[in-house]
Amino acid sequence: MKTIDRRTFLAGSAAAGLIASLESSPAHAAGTAVAARPEESFNTVVDFRYAPHDFPRDLSAAINQFGTIVEFTLGGLEQDVWLEQKLEAPGLPIVHTRLERPTATIELTAFASNRAGEGRVDNVVMEIRARAEDVTAAPLVRIRSAKGYRLQPKEVLETTILREGDEKPWLVCIPQENQAGEIFWKPEEGGYQLSLELHVATSNHAARYLFRMPQAGAGEIDTKVAPEVLLTEVRNWWAGWKEFGKEVRWEVPGVPGEFLTACARNIQQAREVEDGRLVFKVGPTVYRGLWIVDGNFLLEAARYLGYDEAADEGLRAEWKQQVASGQVIAAGGKEHWKDTAIAIFTLVRACELKQDWVLLRQLAPNVGQAIDFLIGLRDAARHGDSPNGRYGLLAPGFPDGGVGGICYEFTNTLWTLAGLKAAALANEKLKLPELVRAAGFYRELRHAFDAAAKEQMVDDPRGFRYLPMLMREDPAMRLSEWTRPRPQSSQWALSQTIVPGLVFRTDDPVVRGHIALMQACTREDIPAETGWLHHQAVWNYNAAFVAEVYLWAGMREWAHRTFTGYLNHASPLYAWREEQPLLHALMGDSWGDMPHNWASAECVRYLRHMLVLEDGQSLRLLDGLMPADLKHRKPFVLEGTPTRFGRVSLSAEPCGQRGWKLHFTRQQSECVPESVAIRAKLDEGAVLARVAGAEKRRLPGGRFAIDPAAREWTAWWE
Repeated sequence: MKTIDRRTFLAGSAAAGLIASLESSPAHAAGTAVAARPEESFNTVVDFRYAPHDFPRDLSAAINQFGTIVEFTLGGLEQDVWLEQKLEAPGLPIVHTRLERPTATIELTAFASNRAGEGRVDNVVMEIRARAEDVTAAPLVRIRSAKGYRLQPKEVLETTILREGDEKPWLVCIPQENQAGEIFWKPEEGGYQLSLELHVATSNHAARYLFRMPQAGAGEIDTKVAPEVLLTEVRNWWAGWKEFGKEVRWEVPGVPGEFLTACARNIQQAREVEDGRLVFKVGPTVYRGLWIVDGNFLLEAARYLGYDEAADEGLRAEWKQQVASGQVIAAGGKEHWKDTAIAIFTLVRACELKQDWVLLRQLAPNVGQAIDFLIGLRDAARHGDSPNGRYGLLAPGFPDGGVGGICYEFTNTLWTLAGLKAAALANEKLKLPELVRAAGFYRELRHAFDAAAKEQMVDDPRGFRYLPMLMREDPAMRLSEWTRPRPQSSQWALSQTIVPGLVFRTDDPVVRGHIALMQACTREDIPAETGWLHHQAVWNYNAAFVAEVYLWAGMREWAHRTFTGYLNHASPLYAWREEQPLLHALMGDSWGDMPHNWASAECVRYLRHMLVLEDGQSLRLLDGLMPADLKHRKPFVLEGTPTRFGRVSLSAEPCGQRGWKLHFTRQQSECVPESVAIRAKLDEGAVLARVAGAEKRRLPGGRFAIDPAAREWTAWWE
């Protein structure tokens, strides 16, 4: 990379560090694609206003259902009324749920324990209190399941439920006081019901039960342990838990900081040991597997949190999915061609963040095979009669994100462009022979894509042009208006190719159309109908993809609005369902797992990029902060965050009545950014006054450039 001296910097020149033919440029150089409305017209409050409701009660263990549901309730004719559900703290996964009847309240305290000799056990404490006069309560446990269960003959106080065909307890009910009455176990429609011993509850003295559910591999459980002992052990364990690795520290004030802690915990809790390695899982149930695209963002978030060793293990697990043809195949399926390119992208990004290219050198033969496989897909399509082949794109494949089957589509080609570009840029320095084909194939595929996109752009009646992810020749586009994919279907891959893929400039018609389409379909502050539920529904964490695009494009207000909307679609437990109906929809379904940890990763990534955003060879600082974030007058701290320019630390602290002070350091690195930019204005009355330790110069668009060669400096907004 060309050296930038003080004279060159002050003259405004930029170093040329990219392959010119890859057509890359910083987002802010091209200006905002679509004018944004003032922030005052956007919601800036996080209050969980769009939180998901209960799960469907159907039983099939499908992607939108669970195979077993356990309900803790009471007898009688009245129905439970839900009052609230909350965590004890973002970093303490003890869940309190309060239900109400006309004469009593029910509190359920749910938590997992991992005691020596027991292993993983899920626990629920049920407490019933009278609202006024003393009540006699008959607790019920309803098990609705696609599987069979039976009651073990009662010989002791505990009541034990067994899964059919297994002699190990599946659920043990442990009353906390001697209680009178019979136990009734009877089949119900769709499941079973256990009626427990009667108990008198007062307003001061609760009827209490402890339910213990051993998980796979658990040993014999202790049925004499008191709930208070279990809770104390769990609280003490989590008190010693650290959300960040040893080189990383964050401070984010307010509710976003609570989400940061909770999402770090969500990600850690969903890991599993496989072949002696901790592997990140997307979800705890239906998504308990390895998806390459999900993994790309989970592994990047893991490095932002400081889990470098675990991220390395996850990366190796991804490349173990490569087969003899060079293709990388995981849970997305064989025709998810993009997974092969995403694995390349993930590998390059990991090496950038590690500041260590050993793994890419080691896996260069694998990457070369992967590139050959992708070239073969393009060549095979050319010999067929599909529109993909006529344009010179990858063969028809599975789009995902709302469109299934093998289609005439762009998503696989788009992600392949991102993977090829990442490999080509890395190989500028590494000169690995196995990666030489990446740059040439990128140019060929990009030329073909541009030609196809020009012909396939659609005039939207709302006054803009956009690129659908399905070509007009695809059979799905001839379905009825209600049945065919929405214009915004499968646009996820384009969002990610824009950023972090950085394939396009902001003034590219494809980008401008994508942004206009996402704005046009926004409901409940996030893009709607972008996923598998095509009507009156939202794909929650898709909102984070789009918020990243807005942030990169310099549209801070839209980015902030969309990210706030994203947080408001979480449950009060700081977790997201993949897809859910709009709040006031009169139709709809739910889809996917919960908690969904790609969603957790996207929350972590946006909060990091809000403070430190790598835009190609540029570094943008505090770009996502808005007045609503600054009103708490508390510091934002990010220490040791990995970037392609080495580890970066910054601390933004209140200074004076309305001012702010930013201290910045960057570790020594072979890769020096071509530019470092900060905003001229952070808040009303907070304007950049001075910089100590580095030269500055004004840029268009309300920014200042800081000498990128300076590795430590301080700026004041006054």
